[in-house]
Amino acid sequence: MTATKLIIGSRGSDLALYQANFIRDILIGEHGCEVEIKIIQTAGDKIDNVSFDKMEGKGFFTKELEEALLKNEIDLAVHSLKDLMTTQPAGLKLGAAGYRADRSEMLLIRKSSRAGDGVIPVREGGIIGTSSARRKAQLHYHNPTLKINDLRGNVPTRIRKLREGLYDAILIASAGVKRLQLDVSDLDAIELDPQVFLPAPAQGILGIQIRENDPRVEAVIAKMGSQEELKQAELERGLLRKFGSGCSLPLGVWSDKQGEEYRLKAVLGVQYKDEWIGMKSADVQGTNIEQMVNRAYATLQGDSVCV
Repeated sequence: MTATKLIIGSRGSDLALYQANFIRDILIGEHGCEVEIKIIQTAGDKIDNVSFDKMEGKGFFTKELEEALLKNEIDLAVHSLKDLMTTQPAGLKLGAAGYRADRSEMLLIRKSSRAGDGVIPVREGGIIGTSSARRKAQLHYHNPTLKINDLRGNVPTRIRKLREGLYDAILIASAGVKRLQLDVSDLDAIELDPQVFLPAPAQGILGIQIRENDPRVEAVIAKMGSQEELKQAELERGLLRKFGSGCSLPLGVWSDKQGEEYRLKAVLGVQYKDEWIGMKSADVQGTNIEQMVNRAYATLQGDSVCV
């Protein structure tokens, strides 16, 4: 039997390549494929000095990979699912999702800057680095004394900037630190409770994007991932889709399933004249994903703001 030959498209960062190699190993080991990885730079890789909420357009980490898929230069693209737009471009679809890693956020603090016992125990007036609007909103809510400065670059670069003294602390995804097995023992590392400091929709889940009407590739990819994690992704990303926005929306979510019932918690940062003034929150339970998304969306559209 002839092995299926596949080309994976991936960004060139250490984390993106880890994820692409992870999927490659499964394709080879469990599905007998011959696999090549092709590195493609995206706008998000090339422009690393501008925060996402100030960049024009959408799909900063996916557009060039999607173009390569549509041109048949690659057969599949491996993404952090949180980076993928909730509405797929014409001709493409999500072929599989799963392999969820730790979805929590990791707060890295220089040891001399740690103070207090709150959710964000950083010295009063300290500088904390992140370019995510979602993280900025929740940081202001939990520790309004902090000054928040933009921070871009891949995971090792962000940690290097912290060590160089540009920040007192930074906030990054725990999954990135763990997947790359980075040594951060010289820093105070705190994994934030994802029910208290809510992650991005589908954070930690891998998404495999393929072409529509490509049965050769779909025959393999459809066997991958997890149907249950795909449903959780639909729940979390369904709320994001209702807002018609992408990763620049200050929306944090957490979901879980107990028996047949799902639970969805969400927070949405609120600004007034470019200043964060609080958060709206929703907490719904049920068995129908679409109804839960609609209820959470309606709550977040209300006037109640926690400050």
